[in-house]
Amino acid sequence: MLPYLIAIAALAVTITLFTALSRWSHRRGTAGAPLSSAMAAYNEAYHTTAHATHQEQQAATHRKSPQASPGDL
Repeated sequence: MLPYLIAIAALAVTITLFTALSRWSHRRGTAGAPLSSAMAAYNEAYHTTAHATHQEQQAATHRKSPQASPGDL
């Protein structure tokens, strides 16, 4: 019985630590790029349309918005 309690306690501690790490990471804003890159690699392998969508979104963030010419009033 004691080994099961130890295993459950270890699992609870691990989940608590990962939850705290997640909250800290989101609060600092450091989870964006690495997590996005990891999910892009996963999507490239298993969800090809999701990967194409991710690539399009990344390209869209780097595009400049069209500027109006002076005569377009």
